[in-house]
Amino acid sequence: MSQVNLAQPAVAPAARPVGQSPYLLLFIMLVVAAVATWLIPAGAFDYVTREGIKFAVKGSLHAVPQSGVYPLEIFTAIAEGMVKAAPIIFLILFTGGVLTVVESTGAIKTALNSLARSTSLSDTRIILIFGVIFAILGTTGAVINAVVAFVPIGLLVARSLGLSPILGASLVYLSCAAGFNVSVLGPATTGLTQHLAQLPIFSGMLLRGITFLLFALSAIAYLIWSVRKARREGHLRPQQAEEQDATLVVTGRHKLILITCALALIIFISGAVRLHWGTNEMSAMFILLAIVVGLIGRMSGTDIANTFLSGCSGLVKGGFIVGLAGAVSLVLQQGHVLDPIVGFLTDLLAPVPQKLAAIGMFISAALIHFGISSGSGESAVLIPIFSPLGDNLGLTRQVTVQTVLLGEGIVNCISPTSGVLMAVLATAGIPFGKWLRFIAPLIAVWFSICVVMLLIGVSIKWGPF
Repeated sequence: MSQVNLAQPAVAPAARPVGQSPYLLLFIMLVVAAVATWLIPAGAFDYVTREGIKFAVKGSLHAVPQSGVYPLEIFTAIAEGMVKAAPIIFLILFTGGVLTVVESTGAIKTALNSLARSTSLSDTRIILIFGVIFAILGTTGAVINAVVAFVPIGLLVARSLGLSPILGASLVYLSCAAGFNVSVLGPATTGLTQHLAQLPIFSGMLLRGITFLLFALSAIAYLIWSVRKARREGHLRPQQAEEQDATLVVTGRHKLILITCALALIIFISGAVRLHWGTNEMSAMFILLAIVVGLIGRMSGTDIANTFLSGCSGLVKGGFIVGLAGAVSLVLQQGHVLDPIVGFLTDLLAPVPQKLAAIGMFISAALIHFGISSGSGESAVLIPIFSPLGDNLGLTRQVTVQTVLLGEGIVNCISPTSGVLMAVLATAGIPFGKWLRFIAPLIAVWFSICVVMLLIGVSIKWGPF
């Protein structure tokens, strides 16, 4: 998971390995892109517009005058990238704002704490409940980096059940990752990537929803299998569950807040499908939801505003990554070398069947995500290249978007450059190598699901285009 943390984890210093700043990596890429504008022969495709979307004409690449980017233009490109990405940057900021307001009411934490105190639920039921809740929170973007704040609850549940910390952390983190890695309604992932590819926001929901269900069900099944294995190895459930924080009690006000959030989600899904709502409508809904939730939670107007702005500030870094990454493609476009790069990749993959090309793009995105740990940043870098590449290879834009999203998602849970993963492991005291050995079978299953769903997407010409 790749945005800036909304919460303050107990182990913030361990959240990101030294020297792995995505800003530094993206700036280096920006400089390399500027140098490339002087070395790569300039060229351009002819473009046609269909239904308001520009598509490159296959085989139309032709030479144009060289237009190298000068050093000072690198910095103006950063500013231009921020301006161009303004709608999605503000959507990301408003996401942090509304989530912080909801979190400040205590509705989510008290509900989970109440569940953790239960002594009458079986292992399987607890896993199912946690799995469903956090998978939904992950796939809607409601809990992303803030999942670190909920890991202690998972650890307490594990101790009360006589299980290891790795299972306690996985109960929360893996369930959330299963949803986030196939984000059906995540504005900072799916919304951003589709926006960059000029697709209707949250279009293609059916196949993406099926993929999400497969991810979530496989994660839940793996957790159930792991717990049963632990029981066979002698990890018995204590007679009395460990006491949780009894002061955290779910009130009627908390229930009303959670119901309000669910209704807002349903309304937006309906608006996106029927009325083609986009980033502006979603931003407006986030502002309205923050106000309504704050009023239900008996927050003053000043508190609502300050809490909302505090949440926005927590995602400023994530928003700026989008603009900085967008500057890379702007430099390549200004130097007229983006189309030649796409043309080279097209010629390279032309002999390859479409299905294998899609899998190759997916694996490429996964490998790149080890270096660019920000999903939004990687999308901003790759989509300007992958979109025309996919067009030339006969892939739909929806398939192209999914190769990037799944490539990012499959790596989130195993990348040492992921600040969230490293914070989770530090919070639970889990060595990285031990984590890799534990999660490897599930990653293999998820990889297989990705490949199958991409093959289906290519076969059915997954659209709308």
